[in-house]
Amino acid sequence: MNLYASHLHRTRIWDLPTRLFHWALVVSVVGLVVTGNIGGSAMVWHFRFGQAVLALLMFRLLWGLIGGHWSRFSNFIVHPLAVLSELRGRGRPEWHTGHSALGSLAVIAFVLVLLAQVGSGLVSDDAIAFAGPLTHLVSSAIVSQASAYHKEVGKLLLIGLVLLHVLAIIWHTFKGRALVGAMVHGDKPLEQVMPASRDGWRQRLLAAIVMVLCVAASAWVFSLAPTF
Repeated sequence: MNLYASHLHRTRIWDLPTRLFHWALVVSVVGLVVTGNIGGSAMVWHFRFGQAVLALLMFRLLWGLIGGHWSRFSNFIVHPLAVLSELRGRGRPEWHTGHSALGSLAVIAFVLVLLAQVGSGLVSDDAIAFAGPLTHLVSSAIVSQASAYHKEVGKLLLIGLVLLHVLAIIWHTFKGRALVGAMVHGDKPLEQVMPASRDGWRQRLLAAIVMVLCVAASAWVFSLAPTF
């Protein structure tokens, strides 16, 4: 028997709603990038993935307030000294229970970049056949600026963050931190006793209700497109 393993505390870190959100976002973001680059008839699916991402982002913002312990923004580590310590390799072990300092910043960056990408997409126009559902509500100057950002700056920022995320996962795996496994089954073996995230049926029912509301809100936004 491994004495070291016997002293580890298996702790629920990522609740099921957070895990489902994560993998749904992975699929949706990949779908956005692929369909956006293909263009043409694939833009129909680009819009669908955009609608899904908007719903997922709204859910994550709300779940960051009422979700599991380690999914809440209040438990993110964003203090500059903590970030500096982690960059110098002096981060505390307990900082890797949920999102580490760099991980917390990465999540915030992802949310902000995705919000900007979806927001700009809502008022973008490819000048060929497809236009965002809200383009008729803003000026042509805003449409032009948003389109340029969406197709160039925003897309590159998003792809860059995805690549950094993949590299970070590889690095942490090399260091013996199974980040992918924890996001699949939700648990982490910890040396110290840490608070566990609530993940019972009540939390899952609440998450389902919140998700339904977010899907409805996203669908409503996209339904504002003018019909001819």
